Amino acid sequence: MNKDRILIGTWAWGSGLNGSSMVFGNKLDKGTLEETFNTAYSQGFTRWDTAAVYGMGTCEEFLGELIKGKDDIYLSTKYMPSKRYRQGGFTKSFEDSMVRLGSRDADLFWIHVPNNLQENIKEAIPLMKEGRIKSLGLSNVSLAHIKTAEAILKKNGLSLGAVQNHFSLLRNDQQPIIDYCNENGITYYAYMVLEQGALSGHYSAKNHFPTFSMRNFSFPKAKFIKIEGLLNSMKKLASKYDIDPSQIPILWVLGKGAVPIVGLTKPFHAKKLAKAIEVELTSEEIKMLEDEAKATGIRQQGNWEPQ
Repeated sequence: MNKDRILIGTWAWGSGLNGSSMVFGNKLDKGTLEETFNTAYSQGFTRWDTAAVYGMGTCEEFLGELIKGKDDIYLSTKYMPSKRYRQGGFTKSFEDSMVRLGSRDADLFWIHVPNNLQENIKEAIPLMKEGRIKSLGLSNVSLAHIKTAEAILKKNGLSLGAVQNHFSLLRNDQQPIIDYCNENGITYYAYMVLEQGALSGHYSAKNHFPTFSMRNFSFPKAKFIKIEGLLNSMKKLASKYDIDPSQIPILWVLGKGAVPIVGLTKPFHAKKLAKAIEVELTSEEIKMLEDEAKATGIRQQGNWEPQ
């Protein structure tokens, strides 16, 4: 399978506010992360995703150090608009991100949430026409948001490049948007595919998330009890293909016609991913996983999501 069908996420790489300790409950070692990047890069993963709010710029700065001198890196980052429109905010965020990343251009630049969507798209247009934003993406959006963006961009001879929404076995309500994107030349990216580790197979009701972390608040011990059947099915399927259970939700997303954003924090994560993407789940296996997920009664939603 083409490794361009994977975007490597770095949400857990930043420090401080909205960084690793606060969101994930773990303080990550920079040396380990550098080794993780190098291992993933050597495995052929060249497409990397970050955001200005991941560690409030610290993630972008660190990734910028790692990609220095590597001309084949596909770079994706994001602007988080405030609820009240600030003229020039989009442009300033873009320029600040490029400084932190040590780049002039972004292969993919996202509007992180659809606040003041029309105004921010209009700010993006000059940068798109200059070629500094090679592709514009929208994150956390509805089909109506997508069509609004398409109409504005079309009037300016431009097109929407990508959509990124929360999509996983425990948030399986995106197929109409995925189908629309695939029919209209828009790449659909799925984030939180592993539900911040809940679907990795590493955690359980007995071994759940760090107590003082955002992911523990959104996925407490009681929820792990509800997904035991799903985790067991994932484990059996992984055994069949001789891969790690954490890779099953990723393969499921690929089977649904979407591009998964996969967070890596250790070198062996990259090796597991490189091995797993050679596997393709059958339609029967995809349905079995969906049936197990539906039986949990869980629909995950982040507090930042507008819907």
